[in-house]
Amino acid sequence: MRIMENTMRNGVSADTLADVTWRRSSYSGAMGNCVEVARLTSGEIAFRNSRDPHGPALVYTKAEIAAFLAGAKAGEFDDVAG
Repeated sequence: MRIMENTMRNGVSADTLADVTWRRSSYSGAMGNCVEVARLTSGEIAFRNSRDPHGPALVYTKAEIAAFLAGAKAGEFDDVAG
C-alpha cells in the first residue's frame, strides 16, 4: 500500500512508506535498541523502532529535525538521558 506523503500523520505504519531505505547509527547497540531513519521523497525524514519494523513510523520535516539536533548538540536534553 502506498500512502500519499502529503497526507502522512505521525504514527503511520512503516509498511506504508514505499521506496525508502532505512538505516541506523553505527552507535546502536547489539541488543536491537536502535532507531532507524529514512529520507522520504518529499524531503521529510521518517523514524521507526528497529525492533518493530512494521510498527509505527514518525515523520518530521527537515526543519523539525534540524531544530531537535541543534538542541541535542547544545545539551538541552541531557537531563532526559540521565
